[in-house]
Amino acid sequence: MRNKCFFVLLVILSISVGFAKINKPESAENILNNSLKLAEQSNKPVMVIFHASWCIWCKHLESALDSPELKKIISDNFVVAYIDVLEKDDKKVQFENPGGDKIMKNLGGINAGLPFYVFLTSKGKKIVNSNAMPENQNIGYPVSESEIKTFIKLLGKSSSKITNKQLTSVENYLKKNAPKQ
Repeated sequence: MRNKCFFVLLVILSISVGFAKINKPESAENILNNSLKLAEQSNKPVMVIFHASWCIWCKHLESALDSPELKKIISDNFVVAYIDVLEKDDKKVQFENPGGDKIMKNLGGINAGLPFYVFLTSKGKKIVNSNAMPENQNIGYPVSESEIKTFIKLLGKSSSKITNKQLTSVENYLKKNAPKQ
């Protein structure tokens, strides 16, 4: 009986360890490389968004970009890649994309806060990042009028395909749906 219990416990432990390995977050390098390949195939720039599970402003940005009003505009003009960084404690293993902090640092976001985003050509060359406010401050989620205007400029500068009508739609959405600070 004791051997059966030990065997069952060993099987459960093996399955748990195997399951944990299967659910390990993808490396940031893989996410970026796959996004660049897709961008090259679709002739679009990449919008890389660095975020974390605890970041409420990151959730606001993700909701806005995925909203019915903006989803098509964004997907028509950009390949969006999310890289999870700066997680705490047990969330680090559960959510964080290994190597994301290094990529974020290389793209100018080491002290930016979250969300931090970068627009890249399909070849991986940086076009602009969200450190576009005065004194090189990060926009984060655009709430104020100046943040929204700067965000719209970044979108326009990053995509040669995005139209003025689409930019106006994004701007209007952000103004209408700005979360309270």
